[in-house]
Amino acid sequence: MNRRVVITGIGAVTPIGNSAPAYFDGLRSGRCGIGPITRFDTTDYKAKVCAEVKDFDPSVCFDTLSRRKTDLYVQYAVCAAEEAVKDSGILGQVDEDQLGVYVGSGVGGINTNCEEQERLQKGGPRMVSPHFVPKMIINIAAGQIAIRFHAHGPAMCVSTACATGSTAIGEAYRAIKDGYLTAVISGGTEASVNQLAIAGFINCMALSQSTDPDAASLPFDKRRGGFVLGEGAAILVLEEYEHAVNRGAKIYAEVCGYGATCDAHHVTAPDPAATQTIRAIAQAMEGVDYDPARTYVNAHGTGTKMNDKVETLAFKSFFGEGASQVHISSTKSMTGHMLGAAGAAEALACVLALQEDLVPPTIHLNEPDPELDLNYTPNEAVHTPIDVAVSTSLGFGGHNTCLVLKKVTQ
Repeated sequence: MNRRVVITGIGAVTPIGNSAPAYFDGLRSGRCGIGPITRFDTTDYKAKVCAEVKDFDPSVCFDTLSRRKTDLYVQYAVCAAEEAVKDSGILGQVDEDQLGVYVGSGVGGINTNCEEQERLQKGGPRMVSPHFVPKMIINIAAGQIAIRFHAHGPAMCVSTACATGSTAIGEAYRAIKDGYLTAVISGGTEASVNQLAIAGFINCMALSQSTDPDAASLPFDKRRGGFVLGEGAAILVLEEYEHAVNRGAKIYAEVCGYGATCDAHHVTAPDPAATQTIRAIAQAMEGVDYDPARTYVNAHGTGTKMNDKVETLAFKSFFGEGASQVHISSTKSMTGHMLGAAGAAEALACVLALQEDLVPPTIHLNEPDPELDLNYTPNEAVHTPIDVAVSTSLGFGGHNTCLVLKKVTQ
C-alpha cells in the first residue's frame, strides 16, 4: 500500500508567536525571538540569552487544577494540538480507532524533575508530589493529546533528540502511507529553559555565550559560536489524501518523503563526512521530481561550527551542480533551537514556503563564512516560486532525519 499523505491542520507555540498564523508572521518578517533569560538569575552562567515563549496563556486549554498536574512542555503541546485539530476539522470525521498521536520531546518534563528534586531535598520523600511521574514522563504529551481528542489509535512518543519533531512526523507519514492509520496528530514539544538544562548545555560547549540577542544565534555566519536554547511546540494533523478530499478539508501541503539514518559516529558531534546526512536526504527525495531553483531547504542550521559545515557538505553532495540554485535558510536564527520541537516547527516553515512561495530568512547573517557558500537567504525573506520544501534535522546520538513536502497536485 502506498497512500498519499497531506497536512490538514497546523498549530504552534513558539518564541516568535503563539499560534500558527503568528509564527508565520514572525517568519515572514524575520522576527527575532531571542532575549535575556528571565526564568532565573544568570549571574553565574556563561549563557545569558535564550528564546523563551512569551505571553503564553495555558488557561486557554487548562483549568487551574489541570495546570498544576501538567508540566509546561505538555501545556505547550496540548495548546498547539488544540489549534491544529480545530484547524483541521478532523474530529467527528474520522474513526477514533484510525486517529493516532505521534508527539515527541527531547527531554520531557525536566522542569518538573527540577522542582520535585528540590522538594525532596528540602522536605524528604513525603513532600514529592503524587503527580510527579505523570507530569514528567516523556510520553505524557502524546497521552494527554490522545485523551483530549479520543484518539484510540497508537499514541507514540518519539525521542531522537534534536530530530524528534521531524522523526515523529516522518513516522506518522509512514503509518498513514502504509495503511495503518487514517490521520495522525503529530509533532514535537519542549520546555527546558531552566538552570539545569542551561548549565548542562553550557558545560558540553554547545551554547552561544553572546550577550547580544542579535549576535547569538548565527547559522552559517563566520561569527557563530553555538546554538541558543529555544522552546515551544508545533503540531500538524496528517491525513490520508482521499479521506481529506472527500470531507472537503483544507490541504496545506503533501508529505512526499521521509528519510532517517544514524551516523553511529559520536554522542554529540555529527560525522564530518556527512555520509548518513546525505543518505537521509536521498531517502526522503527518492522519486521526488524537483527543480533546484524551485526548491526550499529549511536547514537544521544550529549555528555551531561543525553542524553548519556538515550540512553545507551534505547539500552540495546531494544537489550537486544545482546546490547553488537551492533556496536555503535556518529559522533557528529567529526561534533559537527548540530541541524536540524544532523539526516540527521547521516543517511548518516549509508549509509557509509552499503556501506563499516565500523563503524565510536567516536573520543576522551579516558575515557569511566563506566556506559556507550556498544561498542561505540572509536577513530578508525572498518571494520566489517554491514547489518542493525539504527539512533536515540532526540530533545528539547521530540521528539524521529529512522530511520532504510539496504543493498538492491532483
